[in-house]
Amino acid sequence: MTFSSKLIEKAVEAFASLPGIGRKTALRLVLHLLKQDKNTTEQFAAALVAMREGIRECRLCHNLADGEICHICADTRRDRSLVCVVENIRDLMAIEDTGQYRGLYHVLGGIISPIDGIGPGDLNIDSLSARAQDGEIREVIMAISPTIEGETTIYYLSKKLQPLGVQVSAIARGVSFGGDLEYADELTLGRSIVARVPYAAR
Repeated sequence: MTFSSKLIEKAVEAFASLPGIGRKTALRLVLHLLKQDKNTTEQFAAALVAMREGIRECRLCHNLADGEICHICADTRRDRSLVCVVENIRDLMAIEDTGQYRGLYHVLGGIISPIDGIGPGDLNIDSLSARAQDGEIREVIMAISPTIEGETTIYYLSKKLQPLGVQVSAIARGVSFGGDLEYADELTLGRSIVARVPYAAR
């Protein structure tokens, strides 16, 4: 792809570095921005800079937040006795979109995967244990993608949480084994949350 302008080329390369964006799509986005008035483009750039500089991690659940605590943890209408454990932010958003869950969350930041060099110490597990020890949590729902690594993570967490007197459950397997949670349709995912089952570590 040949460019008449180095500035356009650099902008296309920036957009093309995003996941799922090829160079042709990146060029279309750049040309679209060039057609907009200067104020619109400046607002677009300012929103990205403000997001990058201002976004924080919720000190309770590790969700993305504008302040110390995310809007979900701050919502007094949520059931604080329920905590849904997810692998990442995208999974949290997928479950929220179902409208079936009104508890709190805990974002692990990944799953245990020895082949990738990811152990329990690399995840937000200690903070989950600390939350469970406070005594307010009655049930922890494991909403982790049904893969070998996901099952390993669920097993490890259940062994760690059960001595604390917390009920551990896993979402019903309407979600296919080996699939990623974020790609499950809302109806299937919503039903999986509602029809969760107790998880027994053996």
